[in-house]
Amino acid sequence: MQEEIPASRKLGESEAKAIAEASSKVYVAKGKKLDVFDMKSARVGDVAAKMLGPTGNLRAPTMRVGKTTIVGFNEETFEEVLS
Repeated sequence: MQEEIPASRKLGESEAKAIAEASSKVYVAKGKKLDVFDMKSARVGDVAAKMLGPTGNLRAPTMRVGKTTIVGFNEETFEEVLS
């Protein structure tokens, strides 16, 4: 199932927490920095905070592949998860 959410619909902290809770692994890329969270041991609030941009909205792009979530752009992560 594929769901596309338009950029005009802003997703905030509660949505970020729900996405993190539904994931087994979350990758968050900011610039050249990549944080990888195993949701079996990570704190949902900490992961959700990393997923949000300076305006408090979910950073783009955000993609879910199975139970893996990728937030932000990191070419190596996209290649690893999508291949």
